[in-house]
Amino acid sequence: MMKKTTCVRTKRFPLSRFIGILSSVALLAFVPGVSVAQNADIAQSVNSYDIVVYGGTSGGIAAAVQAKRMGRSVVVIEPSQRLGGLTTGGLGQTDIGNKAAVGGIAREFYQAVRAHYEKPEAWKWQAKEEYRSRGQSMTSKGEDTMWTFEPSTASKIYQNWIAEYEIPVIYGERLDRNAGVAMTRSLPWRIIAIRMESGRTFSGKMFIDATYEGDLMASAKVDYTFGREPNSRYDETLSGVQTSRAVHHQLVDGVDAYLTPGQPESGLLPFIDASAPLADGSGDDRIQAYCFRMCMTDHPDNRIPFHKPDGYEPMSYELLLRNFEAGERRVPLSIGIMPNRKTDTNNNFGVSTDFIGQNYEYPEATYERRAEIVAEHLKYQQGLMWTLANHPRVPENVRNEVSRWGMCKDEFTEGNGWQQQLYIREARRMISDYVMTQHHCQGRQIADVPVGMAAYTMDSHHVRRYVTEEGKVRNEGDVQVGGFVPYPIDYKSIVPKANQCGNLLVPVCLSASHMAFGSIRMEPVFMVLGQSAATAAGHAIDQRTMVQRIDTAKLVERLLADHQVLEWTGPRPGPRAAEIQARSLPGIVVDDEQARRVGFESVGTTVGPYIGVHYRHDSDTEKGNQSIRLTTRFEKPGRYEVRIAYGSHANRATNVPVKIAHADGEASVKVNQRKPPSIDRLFEPLGVYSFLANTDYTVEIGNAGTDGFVIVDAIQWIAAEPLE
Repeated sequence: MMKKTTCVRTKRFPLSRFIGILSSVALLAFVPGVSVAQNADIAQSVNSYDIVVYGGTSGGIAAAVQAKRMGRSVVVIEPSQRLGGLTTGGLGQTDIGNKAAVGGIAREFYQAVRAHYEKPEAWKWQAKEEYRSRGQSMTSKGEDTMWTFEPSTASKIYQNWIAEYEIPVIYGERLDRNAGVAMTRSLPWRIIAIRMESGRTFSGKMFIDATYEGDLMASAKVDYTFGREPNSRYDETLSGVQTSRAVHHQLVDGVDAYLTPGQPESGLLPFIDASAPLADGSGDDRIQAYCFRMCMTDHPDNRIPFHKPDGYEPMSYELLLRNFEAGERRVPLSIGIMPNRKTDTNNNFGVSTDFIGQNYEYPEATYERRAEIVAEHLKYQQGLMWTLANHPRVPENVRNEVSRWGMCKDEFTEGNGWQQQLYIREARRMISDYVMTQHHCQGRQIADVPVGMAAYTMDSHHVRRYVTEEGKVRNEGDVQVGGFVPYPIDYKSIVPKANQCGNLLVPVCLSASHMAFGSIRMEPVFMVLGQSAATAAGHAIDQRTMVQRIDTAKLVERLLADHQVLEWTGPRPGPRAAEIQARSLPGIVVDDEQARRVGFESVGTTVGPYIGVHYRHDSDTEKGNQSIRLTTRFEKPGRYEVRIAYGSHANRATNVPVKIAHADGEASVKVNQRKPPSIDRLFEPLGVYSFLANTDYTVEIGNAGTDGFVIVDAIQWIAAEPLE
């Protein structure tokens, strides 16, 4: 859905009236219904700056630091009471994809993290050596950075920067989104000042919208969109509705969707969409799911046990429990280990912390409705954690693992360990004259004026839950496609169209398709783009021009001087091994895409040859809790040789358990996947067995007790001799 704006502009005032500080006369139009005397008082409280940054996210802080380094006056206006966005809000396991693509102030942040944890006093709840012993690397070899950290550490670093550069920060002030942006009356449109709901007003030469929501951008009548555009709009393949690609974080097959199983008339379980998805690639205005990135601990002296929240609704977790009863045995959390026995805990598997389908209103919602949505997410996630830790229908291994964790007494103390910063993965996205798309991510289109690099996989979390024709529940929307090198982001994607606003930069809700934004939307990238936006703002002031008309050669020169990374000079992947189509092979071949799975969500293309578009593996985790079953039937009875396809490697398991169902019962075989397959380096024989016609037979691969990665690519049945 694209939000269109018209040529009629409201609340615009002559620029001549705003020299340094707004006059009370101009404020009469700014604050309707307020007396002349009151407006005169407000005029005296107006603050004027070179650069006004709305939004104290990581990108906003980087922008303010850069502005100060360039000798500019700057203010950061943060609607909440906490700086740093997700970087201080629980996302301590940095998502970037390739850390060599991070430069400038962003890299300085991760250098400051390293410096912090080099101090002995930084380790309160565990020794540094213990953190290393738990398999955690402080940093890459030869680097002076560290990429995992506690929320309080990130907050301390940002507060140190605020103090060092004497950056004024205004907390708890929200933009008046209805009439809080004063702009010039004629082209080129420019923002003169912004007013908060309190009436407090800030004028500036340049403005930066660093919010996750894009509220200043939208209030300035800049074109934007939200949701998923159709693939046809930018000739993409990954945007829009995605059902066939939604293989990650999926429910176990066969989970019933109805309140009373098997009875559609009883109604659907909560949070399942009654409407069927549109065709793959179609556009819609639905938003990928949000959650809280939890900072948990297993230290008994710092742990707050999970509690049942007020208003706990058992039916909200019926889908979770049915998914376990259908065969799921894994802990549905991604637990990233942080220093001091803490975590960055994220969504994982089919039913987890993502509150799928419950955020569609958020981008355009009022502040009050957004607060309700945040509260709904918090209640759901608190109830989820209590359920996982305590409910008798949760498998014992899951209860035991989850219940040893809890929230931290020394993080987010105002919320008893729970933060208020919801993970806004995607809200509004600007539509400028230049749109970053899937083609940029995959290197088919290259930015003209680079202002930073992105490096993460094109990643969308699920968008909806729906019911199949068979009455079963499926998730839709997840896409995870990588395999490309870091790529540059174009300057024109962080500035509006020239005929819409000449002094606004948007480094967070930038101009990108849903799928490209899914790659760009990482905290280090927002820091990089925040710094570049402030640099551009400074150049626009010096050159007395619009941000769309600055000398971009000088911009790039300054960015490079400030150690931004604008071009990828590292290694590039070689050509992938050719994919083999199942239909080109003899006998019956069932690919991993046709399998029924519990786990085995990770896919790979590194080791070839392989059948189809990829192979699957267990990520060498959740041993004993993952299985994959491939099924076929035979037109003619006979004896068939059964073969398994996999790619060998030194990190594979030597003892992969395989169960082969056949006419005489079941056979069990162990496969050494470090050894190359003996048939064309693709298939390894599992034996010859008898099979009857018109009967389903399965081959099941598990990972119980395995000593490395378990790979599943395909199963082949080759006729050996007729059955007498």
